[in-house]
Amino acid sequence: MPLAPLPIVAADPAPCCSPLTGEPMNEQDATALSTALKALADPARLRLLSVIAASAGRESCVCDLVDAVDRSQPTVSHHLKVLTDAGYVTREKRGVWAYYTLVPGALDAIAGHLGTHLAPAAA
Repeated sequence: MPLAPLPIVAADPAPCCSPLTGEPMNEQDATALSTALKALADPARLRLLSVIAASAGRESCVCDLVDAVDRSQPTVSHHLKVLTDAGYVTREKRGVWAYYTLVPGALDAIAGHLGTHLAPAAA
């Protein structure tokens, strides 16, 4: 007489993932943060921010920025528009020149957002 096959009994599977310990980033926040980080994800734009931050009053004339980053005026203007649209700098027209100033706390806000959503949870 042939033996009947033994029933297969699955062991309780171990959980595949760690449980959530904090609130995950929602779609709107992820989109906003992605846009803000994309504005920073260019070497010329990072240099422009650095030059503005190192300038007296954290303000620079576009005429000085063109020479500082060794790019053409139209290219620098494009990068400054991206930084302005992302909320990192403001633009003020004075005569024929535009002056760019860092927005207080804009970079801190990005760092804080990253720390809130991507830093390891406290034990």
